[in-house]
Amino acid sequence: MIRIVLVCSAGMSTSLMVKKMQEAAQASGQEVSIQATASEALSNIADDIDVLMLGPQVAYMRKDYEKTYVPKGIKVDVINTVDYGRMNGEKVLARALELARD
Repeated sequence: MIRIVLVCSAGMSTSLMVKKMQEAAQASGQEVSIQATASEALSNIADDIDVLMLGPQVAYMRKDYEKTYVPKGIKVDVINTVDYGRMNGEKVLARALELARD
């Protein structure tokens, strides 16, 4: 199972995206675990992540997260702004799965 975590400032705005991604995963039969968290709480769950996706509003934190999590084998990316704004869970899920397979 692929474990995906979405991060934003407070973990609130990514919660809707998680729901959309879960719906897309269910429709396509993908076995994934998807959750949202605030940036401050990420270290509490970091050992159980395959893919870390940042909300566009925290894209500035990407380099710091890459330094910390890429050496642990965790893929890090920023969610596409248009996909995020449209809450396109299918596209964001596809990108997360692509990262997990790389």
